[in-house]
Amino acid sequence: MKIKINDIHKFYGENESRVEVLKGIDCEINDGEICVLLGPSGSGKSTLLNIIGGIESADSGNIEIGDSNTLNMNEKDLTLYRRNHLGFVFQFYNLIPNLTVKENIEVCAYISSNPLDIDELLNVLGLYEHKDKIPSQLSGGQQQRCAIGRALVKNPAILLCDEPTGALDYHTSKEILTLIERINKKYNNTIIIVTHNDAIKNMANRVLKMHDGQITQNYINEAPISATDLDW
Repeated sequence: MKIKINDIHKFYGENESRVEVLKGIDCEINDGEICVLLGPSGSGKSTLLNIIGGIESADSGNIEIGDSNTLNMNEKDLTLYRRNHLGFVFQFYNLIPNLTVKENIEVCAYISSNPLDIDELLNVLGLYEHKDKIPSQLSGGQQQRCAIGRALVKNPAILLCDEPTGALDYHTSKEILTLIERINKKYNNTIIIVTHNDAIKNMANRVLKMHDGQITQNYINEAPISATDLDW
């Protein structure tokens, strides 16, 4: 699903403490692209991702996703928008500790009108043999796979990933990025990955570089490499 971001401004604080964290963001992300949103801490990338995801609201501007426009959405509309179109993957897994891997994923399947087959998804994630384990019995990489499965089971058009490898070691990070790449090819989701890791941009179709609340570079990667070949 195509995303069009129109003149997004965002402020935090009031009066003399008021700070502009997004300063007129304009860009488009095409249907089925892997887009890496790259920048240092404080550049505004996570704030922009949260606005795309309907978690935060912009002070001005709007997001067009397919035929939907966030400018016209009330709270109920935003809830349905998140439920029907978006999957979220965060740095911290936020799994329900007393549910199994399969049950954690099923939680989100219940709120979807067109969920993916859970057993098939568990196989894609490499978690089928771990489906009856609870999160404390999993490695960090396995927990992140479960979190990705929970986001993906809704069959979302857009997968939003906020530092999905931030809590993982090098080899596990590459496994997760390879999984995200495989998911994109299999399900043709539009995927946005927020990261401060410059190497990850090399697997992307589109790269958006941010600094101080602005997009400083927006380009198509003409020759993306496989996630398995990334090095940092």
